[in-house]
Amino acid sequence: MRCAVFESTQNSDLDDEVEDVDQSTSAEDQSDGSWEDEEWGGLDEFSKCDGTEAGENDDSADDDDHEVTETKEGSSSDVQPKVTGRYIPPGLRNQANSDTNETEEQLKLTRQLKGLINRMSEQNIATILDSIEDVYRNHRRHDVTSTLTNLIIDGISSHSTLLDSYVVLHAAFISSLHKLIGTAFAAYFVQNTVSSYEQHLLSVEEKLAESTEIPEDLGKECSNLIVLLSELYNFQVISCILVYDLIRGLLDKDLSEFRVELLLKLLRSSGQQLRQDDPMALKDIINLAQSRVTEQADTMSSRTRFTIETLNNLKNNKIKKTAATQHQGGDAVERMKKFLSGLGKKKHILAHEPLRVTLEDLHSAESKGKWWLIGAAWAGDPLADQSREVPQHGGETETGDVSTTALLKLARKQGMNTDIRRSIFVVLMSSDDYLDACERLAQLGLTEVQQREIIRVNLHCCGNEKSYNPYYTLVCQHLSQRSHSYKITLQFCLWDFLRDLGESGVGGAEVIKSLKDKDVGFDVKSMSPSRMKNVSKAYAWWIAKDCCTLTIFKPVDFTMLKPQTRTFLKELFIQLFIASQVSSPMLGNDSKDYPSMRNRGSLEEIFLKASRIENLGLGLVFFMSNTFKGEDGFLTWASSVAKETLQTGMDHIPKI
Repeated sequence: MRCAVFESTQNSDLDDEVEDVDQSTSAEDQSDGSWEDEEWGGLDEFSKCDGTEAGENDDSADDDDHEVTETKEGSSSDVQPKVTGRYIPPGLRNQANSDTNETEEQLKLTRQLKGLINRMSEQNIATILDSIEDVYRNHRRHDVTSTLTNLIIDGISSHSTLLDSYVVLHAAFISSLHKLIGTAFAAYFVQNTVSSYEQHLLSVEEKLAESTEIPEDLGKECSNLIVLLSELYNFQVISCILVYDLIRGLLDKDLSEFRVELLLKLLRSSGQQLRQDDPMALKDIINLAQSRVTEQADTMSSRTRFTIETLNNLKNNKIKKTAATQHQGGDAVERMKKFLSGLGKKKHILAHEPLRVTLEDLHSAESKGKWWLIGAAWAGDPLADQSREVPQHGGETETGDVSTTALLKLARKQGMNTDIRRSIFVVLMSSDDYLDACERLAQLGLTEVQQREIIRVNLHCCGNEKSYNPYYTLVCQHLSQRSHSYKITLQFCLWDFLRDLGESGVGGAEVIKSLKDKDVGFDVKSMSPSRMKNVSKAYAWWIAKDCCTLTIFKPVDFTMLKPQTRTFLKELFIQLFIASQVSSPMLGNDSKDYPSMRNRGSLEEIFLKASRIENLGLGLVFFMSNTFKGEDGFLTWASSVAKETLQTGMDHIPKI
C-alpha cells in the first residue's frame, strides 16, 4: 500500500513538473518570437548581455539548476569586478590593486626617514648614516632619495632664519651620503635644491614688486637655501662653477636689498674657498658687480657698498681668517670636515670629486640630459656649445692666441716634442706665481702618467735659467705636497740627471734597459755649470722640505764618483745645509750669505732617515768626510752634525 501511494505521489509530482516546463517553454517562445526581426549588433552587443540571460537560455528546462547558476554568478560578481571595454593585462590589474599598499609603504618610509633626520646631531650622525644605509638596502633607491630630498628641503626652506650650525649639519649629512650612496643622490638633491631656490627667489621678487609693505619673514626660504648651497660647496659636493653661476644670477638684474643680502651670505660662508678655487672667475664677478654699482650710483645703499668692499677685499686677500669664519657655523664646519675626512677610513667611498655641473646644465637637464650621471643619455654637443662661446671673448682670445703662439714656438726650441710638454711649458711661462701655475696645471686634466711630464718640464726649465729661479722649486714643492706620485717622479728624474753626468749604473739594470727603448729626455747636449747649480739648489730645497729624502741616493756609489758628479753633489749638500736653516730659498752663492743661525734639530731630522740604510749611511759619511775636509765656519758645523747623526743611527759605522 505504501509503495502504491508513493508511486502515485511521485507520478503526480512528475506530471506537474512537466506541465510547468511546457508552460515556461511556450512563454519563452512567445516572448522571443521577435528576435528574428531585430538587427545583429555584433560582438559588442553580445558582450553587454548578462551571464544570467545565457544561463536562462541554456538551462530553461530546470528551474533548480537555473537558480544555482544565478547564485554562482552573483557571488562571483561580488568578488571580481566586471571588466567592460578594452582588455587589461593581468600585470596592470595587479599594479592597480597594489596602489594602496605602495601608498602605505611610502608613508611608512617617510615617517621612518623623518624620525632619523629629526634625531640627527653632530654626536650621532655616524649612527644615522648607518640607519640610512639600511633603509637604502630595504627600499627602492629612488623612493629613499626623493623622500630624503623633500624632507631636507622642506626643513631648510622654512619661514624663519635658521642657525648656521643647523644648516651645516644637514650639508655634512648630504656630503656623507654623496660619498656613501654615490653621485646619483647628490645630483638629484642639488637639482631639486637649485630649482626650489629659484622658485622662492622669483616669488619673493614678485611680492616685492606688487606690495610696498615688506613682511619680516619674506625671503627666509631663499636665504636658508643659499646658505645650504654654499655649505655644500664647502663640503665638496658641488664645485665653484655652480656657485659662481648663482652669483652671476644675483648680479644679472639691479642690486636690490634682498639680492645684496643673499650675496653677502654666500660670500661670508664660502668666499675664501672661491678665491682659492678660481681667482680669475672671481675677478670677472667683481668687474660685473662694479658695473652694476656704477649704473646705480645714485640709489646705492650702504649695504651694497659694504658688499662691494667685501668683494674687493676678497680679491686682494685682505679678509682675515677670523672674519671669514664669523658666521655661527664656522666651528661646526671645521668639525664636520674632520668627520668627513675620517669617513673614508671606516666606509667604502663611492664618490671622490664634487659635481662640476653648471646652472645651465641643470636648466637643460630635461631637454639635453644629465651628462654627470653614469649611463644617462645626453643630447648635447660640446663642440657646438664651445663655438657659440668663442665670439663673446673675441678681443681677449686674439691677444691670448698671439702670446700662446710665441710660447709654443719657444717650447719647440726648448725640445718640447709632445703636445703635453708644450702645454705644460706654456702654463709655467704664463702664470703669475707658483700658486697660479699649480691651479692651471690642475685644470689641464692630465692623467697620472701624464702628470710626470710636469716634473720633467719644470726641471728642464729650471736648469736652462741663467741664474737660479726659486719659482720652479716652489711649483714642485706645492705639487709634491698634494700627491705622492710627484715625489716618485722627482726620484727618477734625479737618477736620469746623474746618468747624464756619467753615472751609468744609477737606477738599476731594469730602469736602464727600459730607457734604451724609450726616449724621455730633452736632448741636452752638454751639462753646463749653471744647469748643475740650479738643479742642485732645487733638489737641496726639496730634500730639506720633505718633498723627497736622502734615500734617493741609495743606488749611488760614493766611492766611485765621476768628477762632474762629485761637483754636483758637493753643491747639493752645501745648499741642503743652508735650506735646513732658512724658511725661503736663497738666491746668492757667496759664503757670506750663509745663515748665522744653528738649528741642529732640523738638520738631524733630514739625515736620520738616511741612517736606516747601511750602505747609504756609509757612503754619505765617506763623501762628507772627504769633501768638507778643511772647511770652516758653517759648513764644518753642518757636516759634523750630519756625520754624527748618521753614526748615531747606526752604531757600527766607523768614525772617519
